[in-house]
Amino acid sequence: MFSKESRRNKIRARIRSRVTGTAQKPRLSVFRSNKFIYAQLIDDVAGKTLVSVSSRALTEKIAKVDSSVAVGKTLAEKAVAAGITEVVFDRGGYLYHGRVKALAEGAREGGLKF
Repeated sequence: MFSKESRRNKIRARIRSRVTGTAQKPRLSVFRSNKFIYAQLIDDVAGKTLVSVSSRALTEKIAKVDSSVAVGKTLAEKAVAAGITEVVFDRGGYLYHGRVKALAEGAREGGLKF
């Protein structure tokens, strides 16, 4: 029997075996904790994080799903400013639902393509 965390790590490993990011098309990696959500654009070839945003930086107190949308939009703005328009989405073993989906839709609204 798997715990939630070991199940997520198993799914995450399967996703990471197929998804890699480059400098032109970096990987949009998502991490979700109980309170916050974090997103990074990663160049796996060079092993560098190009852009990172988290909901911890938000000053106003809003619902988790709404903060996820805000994080997605902020990430997209920073990425476009850095010259990145296309990314590969890495949901990190989480279901594409709720906060993860909200972050993805916010990033799309901000101008990222994936």
